Amino acid sequence: MAINKNHEFEDLDNIKCSIVEKNVSAARVQFIKDILTFNKYEVVVVPSPAPKAAPAAAAAPVAEGEQAAPLAPTPEPISPSTFTVGVTDLRFNPTNALFGRSLFTPEGHVVTIAYWQQKDVASDDSIPYFEHKK
Repeated sequence: MAINKNHEFEDLDNIKCSIVEKNVSAARVQFIKDILTFNKYEVVVVPSPAPKAAPAAAAAPVAEGEQAAPLAPTPEPISPSTFTVGVTDLRFNPTNALFGRSLFTPEGHVVTIAYWQQKDVASDDSIPYFEHKK
């Protein structure tokens, strides 16, 4: 059980995992997976559960002698557009890893918050996050 909302656990593909991010796109999955595998974490990615569908509307009563309207065909399930990313190391907490400066890029730089959020294309760790001017 998680102590707080920032450190969640789930079973992903029957493997107990620490959750990194939920409901992320395929491009974001690849970005996160590249960083975490470089830092020697085993990454597990599963499709996010589909949103709960609204209940079907009840059919209108049919008067005697009238034909009922044909039912609409059931739409085919679409492929998942979002994913849940986790790591098998239950000690991993993405918030602590970022603020603790324990993740590195393949170029050897510390992963900054802006880089993790994909706001910067390169990780500039020469200036601490609290001194950045906006």
